[in-house]
Amino acid sequence: MTSPHPPLREFYRHPGEREHFVRDLFDGTAPWYDWAIAFLSFGSGNWYRRQVLTRAGLKRGDRVLDIATGTGVVARAAAHIIGEGHSVIGLDPSIGMLIAGREKAQFPNVQARSERLPFRDQTFDFVTIGFALRHFADLEAVFNECARVLRPNGKIVILEITAPQSRIARGLLGAYMGGFVPVAAALVTRRARVGRMLRYYWATTRDCVRPNVILGALRGAGFREPRRNVDIGIFSEYSAGR
Repeated sequence: MTSPHPPLREFYRHPGEREHFVRDLFDGTAPWYDWAIAFLSFGSGNWYRRQVLTRAGLKRGDRVLDIATGTGVVARAAAHIIGEGHSVIGLDPSIGMLIAGREKAQFPNVQARSERLPFRDQTFDFVTIGFALRHFADLEAVFNECARVLRPNGKIVILEITAPQSRIARGLLGAYMGGFVPVAAALVTRRARVGRMLRYYWATTRDCVRPNVILGALRGAGFREPRRNVDIGIFSEYSAGR
């Protein structure tokens, strides 16, 4: 079992409470989630997500599963490229997130855990994970399931934020993601829980396993040629073939 980060005891007391805490946190902040991530990324997220998927080779006719879809921001980017929503499925354990994204979604959603995907073998051409890898319980279980549901020559694409190794750069990013953004978001939305969600977002980024562990877990699940591309030092794009 490979956990993406150690227990974060500033948010929950015991490791067994993690899953309930995460689900409750995202259920409770779902109505403000799209606004919060747009605020975090200065509104550049939609452009970036479409660019990554296009660069990965997503095209018309592909069938896509977006796991840990949240409100569907990556799934919507995929549907925009494919040109048809029925070829994209979003999956998430948080019913609050799925409901919050329902009005914008033009594709079906499924409530389920990523560690046990409710789909047949070799169903999809692409599996995408957008800035959610840090919230899984077990990377190996998730990647094994992704490999199972992908067709031969299918592809997994993972978008993630990677904390810099430099102490100065990490401190600056932490001051922004873990300090300024949560405080500003809580004030604007008048919801302390939104600020708490963004503080948790930074904590999982800060303590996430390093890229070599993620690449190793992909190899362990049988993926071919896993690689990582990096933009501006912190935006990681992992991809691998089936």
